[in-house]
Amino acid sequence: MNSGPGLFPDDVSADSCADYPDRASAMEVRLQAQEDEITLLKSSLADALRRIHVHDQLLPLLKQQLIAGGLSQQTRRPTSYVRANLYRGIREAKREENKKLSGHFSNTTDAQSLRHSIQNPVMQAHCLEDKKALLFHWCYIYGMFPNSLVCYCCLYVPGQSIKMFIRGRPITMYVPSNIHNYEDLKMELPSERLVLDWVYGYRGRDCRDNLFFLPTGEAVYFIACVIVLYHINKRTQRHYLKHTDCVRCLTLHPDKVRVASGQTAGMDKDGKPLQSCVHIWDSNTLVTLQQIGLGTFQRGVGSLAFSFADSGAFLSVIDDSNEHMLSVWDCTKGTKQAEIKSTNEAVFAVGFSPTDSNIIVTCGKSHVYFWTLSAGQFTKKQGIFGKYKKPKFIQCFVFGLTGDVLTGDSEGNILTWGKSAADVKTLGKGAKETFQIMRQTRAHEGSVFTLCSLQGGALLSGGGKDRKIIRWSADLAPETECEIPERLGTVRTIAVVDEGEFLVGTTRNAILRGTFSDGFVAIVQGHVDEMWGLATHPSQNIFLTCGHDRQVCLWNTEDHSMDWCITLEEYGLCADFCPSGSVVSVGLSTGRWVVLDLLTKEVLSDSTDGNEQLSVMRYSPDGSFLAVGSHDNFIYIYSVTESGRCYSRLGKCNGHSSFITHLDWSKDGKYIMSNSGDYEILYWEIGDGCKLLRNRFESKDREWASYTCVLGFHVMGVWLEGSDGTDINALCRSHSERVVAVADDFCKVHLFQYPCPKLKAPSHKYEGHGSHVTNVRFTHNDSHLLSMGGKDTCILQWRVVRGGAGSSRERLPSASSTSTSSPEPAAS
Repeated sequence: MNSGPGLFPDDVSADSCADYPDRASAMEVRLQAQEDEITLLKSSLADALRRIHVHDQLLPLLKQQLIAGGLSQQTRRPTSYVRANLYRGIREAKREENKKLSGHFSNTTDAQSLRHSIQNPVMQAHCLEDKKALLFHWCYIYGMFPNSLVCYCCLYVPGQSIKMFIRGRPITMYVPSNIHNYEDLKMELPSERLVLDWVYGYRGRDCRDNLFFLPTGEAVYFIACVIVLYHINKRTQRHYLKHTDCVRCLTLHPDKVRVASGQTAGMDKDGKPLQSCVHIWDSNTLVTLQQIGLGTFQRGVGSLAFSFADSGAFLSVIDDSNEHMLSVWDCTKGTKQAEIKSTNEAVFAVGFSPTDSNIIVTCGKSHVYFWTLSAGQFTKKQGIFGKYKKPKFIQCFVFGLTGDVLTGDSEGNILTWGKSAADVKTLGKGAKETFQIMRQTRAHEGSVFTLCSLQGGALLSGGGKDRKIIRWSADLAPETECEIPERLGTVRTIAVVDEGEFLVGTTRNAILRGTFSDGFVAIVQGHVDEMWGLATHPSQNIFLTCGHDRQVCLWNTEDHSMDWCITLEEYGLCADFCPSGSVVSVGLSTGRWVVLDLLTKEVLSDSTDGNEQLSVMRYSPDGSFLAVGSHDNFIYIYSVTESGRCYSRLGKCNGHSSFITHLDWSKDGKYIMSNSGDYEILYWEIGDGCKLLRNRFESKDREWASYTCVLGFHVMGVWLEGSDGTDINALCRSHSERVVAVADDFCKVHLFQYPCPKLKAPSHKYEGHGSHVTNVRFTHNDSHLLSMGGKDTCILQWRVVRGGAGSSRERLPSASSTSTSSPEPAAS
């Protein structure tokens, strides 16, 4: 039985005795914040004094070197020489400085601490090489850049603490007792590596013609930066991994072996545009044969097509620029043959005539264009709608056996286009032949999203609103039809397996397999909107995901399938399995959270804490407590009984000044460590009424059952230089406590050694996601790591392997029979 919040009121009242601990905690937090601010002010004052006194000694030398161009030469001299010249002036100024400091601070300890900070400048962050550090100190001394630009640095007080600064906010982390010399800690690459094992999902919601069937028995499709080759009978995957940003389009060569794929241009972490390109690769070996147009295509590649009449010698490309440039490329040489501005309207498809490689057709918003290529120059003719209503969108087209072009549009019609003599009365004398509509066939309710040609001239069409697949004869007479399930979306594209069996990609990111007689079943499924919630089972090879599409899905890591999926009223943002393994809690966007039975999918408990979104759910190691972190700055604590089926609120942790982001339980289940949106680390004692532990020094040796907090001494090294505090979305320590996986804002998954307490620690970096990585979790036995993309709606399953140190960016081919990744090219 669930005990709702009404049985345990937390209403704030001036007359309530229960309110005094909360108010005291708030005052303690404010006091701690004021102490931090005072420390910063003292440091700033001492720093200003240091600059004033050092100025006269070093400025003439600096000016002389800058004028003579000697600064670069100086950095090439031995480090000892540079250090001697730099610190000679500092030592001379320090005598006067120390006298001044004693007068500014009555507390001897404060003055000594500040003197030590000056002797070892704050900006000598341990992540800098000697030469860079000296130059950095010099610039800092003379104020060549403001403090606000230094987003991330640290100050080490030997034997006590590390003070880390993110966006000017000090974060104090105390050094554990078992570390006797912080300076001597060595950060190395972990011996563990990740190999991409499986990709969950398919991008059908906003892409067209992105599903093909190969003679090898594999379906080829893409999601995020990965192109998947999925054997539909053996249920195995291979992966082409050479794209550096989201793949947007795909086409198959007439030889049924070569594949061309295009990607978006994207942005790097500094906001600078990256170069887009097209890869032509071998689907048997996964080797890249040609890289076409690097830096040529603005914003990315929208549509691709191989020529047919000359056995695929050329490739046509439509980019995503404002003019949607149409270009033709030699597939063997990788050279551009011709280019022209297409249209300022959206373009959805491009294709060569099967009988003439000089004729190209494009379609899109309210247009069909017929292009002729001659001597490197394009000529364009626009399709004339005449007496027929012009649709808003021409979604797709195919070539008929007679050379006619058949288009599917947003009005639900199939239009047959052919050449016609010019209408002299309308177009005037000298007008040449035009392309006009020869026939209109009503096909679907809503849009016709895809057309697929069959042998003998038959045709398949896929509808949007009606979710129907219709087979048409060569003369466009309807022969048979079927309807796909509503929960799986509408038809996006169709690929032929054989004469009677088909693959269907849908707008809800699913791939279906079936026939007209037997119907269709999903062989690939995925989320359809941004995902954040990820939890792995404590003893089984299953995991749960939730996101903005309001779906909660349970997946099996062994057979790579979706066990079940339910839809909630609000979208989920976080989840955690009870240690008993029989239930899972899911936090929603409205402050509501539910507990689900894994077997029956029944909602066992339904509670609400506050009215803001929940960001973290975490059970204590023995399952007797549940902590719920909210965006209202509170952590709500519940007592859990009956193996996770009954909940009663004990209280709430009140002390954070911003929303809760991450939290972890201690191994004994008595304490909590939490992070907040303003980069705060707090510790709580749960057994004593959710008490805030003001003396954080006492928690330095505490052991944690899990480590998902992104801020803490043991994971300080995962932060990159220049981080602004939001660059890391999630991290997870392995159960073996050997490695920590990190999900960042730049589409990367990192693997660091654990613990990782020093800046600029080395890591293995892995690509595959096409947007910010929102979450990472290890499976119960550390055999796999799961990473979740945000907007790319992609879940990647990585196998954890042991091996020697190597290139941190290397992608190892899988050794299993279920997954193989594209090999790296030989180093040039």
